[in-house]
Amino acid sequence: MRNAEQPTATPPSAAPAPEWTPDARELADLELLLSGAFHPLTGFLDSAEAASVVENGRLADGTPWPDPVTLMVPHDHPVSAGQELVLRDPEGAAVAVVTVTERTADGQVAGPVASLGVPEHGPFARLRLTPAQVCEELGAGPVLAVTMRGPLDNLEEVAATARELGATILLLPLAFGDGGPAVVRAALKARDGLPPATRVAVVPLAPREPEIDLELREHVATAYGAVEHLAGPEPVTLPGPPHRRGVVVFLTGLSGSGKSTIARGLHDALLESGSRTVTYLDGDVVRRLLSAGLTFSKPDRDLNIRRIGFVAAEVARHGGLAICAPIAPYASTRDEVRHMVESVGAEFVLVHVSTPLEECERRDRKGLYAKARAGVIPEFTGISDPYEEPDDADLTVDTTGMPVEHAVSAVMGLLTSGGWVR
Repeated sequence: MRNAEQPTATPPSAAPAPEWTPDARELADLELLLSGAFHPLTGFLDSAEAASVVENGRLADGTPWPDPVTLMVPHDHPVSAGQELVLRDPEGAAVAVVTVTERTADGQVAGPVASLGVPEHGPFARLRLTPAQVCEELGAGPVLAVTMRGPLDNLEEVAATARELGATILLLPLAFGDGGPAVVRAALKARDGLPPATRVAVVPLAPREPEIDLELREHVATAYGAVEHLAGPEPVTLPGPPHRRGVVVFLTGLSGSGKSTIARGLHDALLESGSRTVTYLDGDVVRRLLSAGLTFSKPDRDLNIRRIGFVAAEVARHGGLAICAPIAPYASTRDEVRHMVESVGAEFVLVHVSTPLEECERRDRKGLYAKARAGVIPEFTGISDPYEEPDDADLTVDTTGMPVEHAVSAVMGLLTSGGWVR
């Protein structure tokens, strides 16, 4: 999977190729594969190569490499070895194609990648330069590369090292995620305090464990033509106090368990306290607007939960508190939502409303259980479809015989003890 140049592919003209949208880290790795910054890699590793990297820190041919660069798809994704897989960005634009050489049972897809066009970028797009572009601009002279994940605290050391080497300074801000633009701004500020020939090129390298991160920085610096590499210091980040962090309170339980009633009561209690900006994602409203047109099949129910999770994570990203109370019967989908929330630096609080099926069915205000028992409603959670009880809940509440005020107080007590509400 290693070639000197990356080809540019044309989309297949026959039957449409399978498609997939990688996660943010995989998309960042894809960009580095396409640009040549991950030289000598030109594609996602297969299982043997990945195992060799994990076990030996080397590719199968002995080339040192610190971390597997892999691509995962869901277990039920249709792509198989011998096909082409079109990769799209979150906006739906096709950015690359993988010629699949291996598809494992757990969903790992391997194969060389080829560009489907220049990707569109957001902030500082003009600075997203490939190694070839930088090397052409800087010429044959020595280069000192400085990789950055935050501000440089000693510009004189950088300048002195460059003087000793007779080298041009290349600042490589490692911009990934929401904090990426701040790292680029730090690099541009540092450039103003360094020799006029200093250049800046943005590299979307996702962070890894410190030792692996440093090794990957070395590889990237070498790809950009560096004869010497300095790793800038890691930024010191102190999280804000809990009451200022974004939070998602996610209530899960059977239909009729009381989770929506608790959610509404919690929403009212938080508004009365005035301590947080609160958003309640009501299940019926979400179904009518955000998820209009979805059925109650398992794929559509999962999609509905992912949509709720996405909106909740966006609320929490900006410091808000989001409350959602879907049934969310599957542990894997709940885990996806947790990942969405935690990936934006917010907190995920899981409340299991564990009211037994018998009590939920006794309440059955909408007659749903009766219809499910009669076969009118297929795939109904608790009757003809399973509910996977969470083993990672932060709070478990059984509302049988419990006044709603007590249940709301239990959730408020959890939020208060965690420091999320004052």
